[in-house]
Amino acid sequence: MSAPPVGRHEIVKTRGGALAMRSVEAGEVMHPGVGPVVEAEQLYIRQSRLEDRLRAQPALVVYDVGLGAGSNAFAARAASERAPAGAARLTLISFERDLGALALALEHAGDFAIEPEAVAAGRALLATGAHESRRTSWRLVTGDVLPALQRELPAADIVFWDPFSPRANPALWTVGAFAAARRRAAARCTLFTYSASTATRVALLLAGWCAGVGASIGDKAATTAAAISADDLVAPLDRDWLRRLSRADVPLPADAPADFATTIARLPQFAR
Repeated sequence: MSAPPVGRHEIVKTRGGALAMRSVEAGEVMHPGVGPVVEAEQLYIRQSRLEDRLRAQPALVVYDVGLGAGSNAFAARAASERAPAGAARLTLISFERDLGALALALEHAGDFAIEPEAVAAGRALLATGAHESRRTSWRLVTGDVLPALQRELPAADIVFWDPFSPRANPALWTVGAFAAARRRAAARCTLFTYSASTATRVALLLAGWCAGVGASIGDKAATTAAAISADDLVAPLDRDWLRRLSRADVPLPADAPADFATTIARLPQFAR
């Protein structure tokens, strides 16, 4: 497996002055606010309680949907590698169809604060599709995510949902997409994404997830967290949020059914 040309990506500065990767093809910057390192740590690692779960569970599986330049995956690997003796081994599965951003990030590892050991892991992933270290098994699944989620994969304990936006990648923000992830989820699985849109939350709820308000990051006042059980959410969406669905102009996922509001209102999450 060889990396594609990196010409489809370029390094840019975010609004906050941090370096980030931009897809020329999609026209979008990855982690546009505070930059990839800060966003990966605050939005995905801390919110998912990754380090606590490594200590509490016998094994842990993370789906990294939208590998991009690798920042979320590198942050998850770093948390796993520094975990104490006796912590769970991390199985990290990254999904990506365009490896150019990762290849370019590895060429500029110092700019993106990628440690030498992680650089070696990333290069091995590009070369062979896998890398094994003392505490972490890292696997690459190439191609479109939705067909990949139909394969036999270990059940996910945590999902980082970080593809390009609905404008650039609409298929991954539908009820069907989140239902595909739901079918691969373990009993206490949690999912985290940068989107706070009503359409994203409606898609998650219709796909069988409980949904809640996620942490703020940079200039984003909120993101979205989801879980199999509402008990695993810090701030589940409540009936005040539900009432907004009665507006005629509410944004919806493309595959929302006509009776979406009735279906959501009957979910156990809103009976509390």
